[in-house]
Formats: sequence, C-alpha cells, structure tokens
Amino acid sequence: MIVLLREVLSRYLLNSASSFTEELSRFLFIWIGILGAAYAAGQQTHLAIDILPPKLNPVNRVRLRIGINVLIILFSLTVLVIGGGNLVYVNYLLGQYSAALNLPLSFVYLVVPISGILVIYYKVNEIIYSKKYLV
Repeated sequence: MIVLLREVLSRYLLNSASSFTEELSRFLFIWIGILGAAYAAGQQTHLAIDILPPKLNPVNRVRLRIGINVLIILFSLTVLVIGGGNLVYVNYLLGQYSAALNLPLSFVYLVVPISGILVIYYKVNEIIYSKKYLV
C-alpha cells in the first residue's frame, strides 16, 4: 500500500515515475495473491459447487470431503510444489534478475512452492480432523 502511494505521489506530484515501486508492487501483488489462495484453501473459503454433498448421508459426505482433499493434495504436490520448484530452479540456473530491483526472479517465483506446501499442510490437517467423524 505504501509502495503504491509513493508511486502515485511521485508520478502525479513530482512528474517523475519510479520504476522500482511499480516492479515491487507487482511482485508483492503476486505474493499476496498466491498466498491468499493458499490461505483461502486453509480456511475452506474457496469456490465450491455443492450439488452432491447435501444429497449424501453424513458418513459419505465426510468420505467425499476426504477424497476431494486427497485430489487437492495431489494437485498441489505436482503442480505447485514440484512444478513451482522446477520453475524456481530453472530461473535460479538461468540467473534471471528483475529489471528495476535487480532481484533474482527465483525469489519472486518461490511463492508458488511455498503456497503448495501450505495447501498440503491445510488439507492434511483437514483430513486428520475429519477422520474423527468416520468412527
């Protein structure tokens, strides 16, 4: 917020745009968006289509939830953790840096595997908690 405020003030009051604030705000937006998605998965506030669960009895509803969480874990592991880890590794090997901040782009992309690990943690925790209702 402060970075964007500085950019607006420097652009319109001083007639001098700052390149590093634009790049920093873009990188921070990427981080907060992806970490926010992981947080939403942990709080179970992500989008869902609830057509089938209300038609099931409570035990099958818990089983369905566990199955969905296993699929989310598999997706997060393959796409976010492994794929994001490969993205970070390739950018690290290539030595790519941002233009204005001279920051390694691997640091920017590091949020992808971090959020994948968070999603996996939240979903494993949810599976462990929901197994209480199966007994």
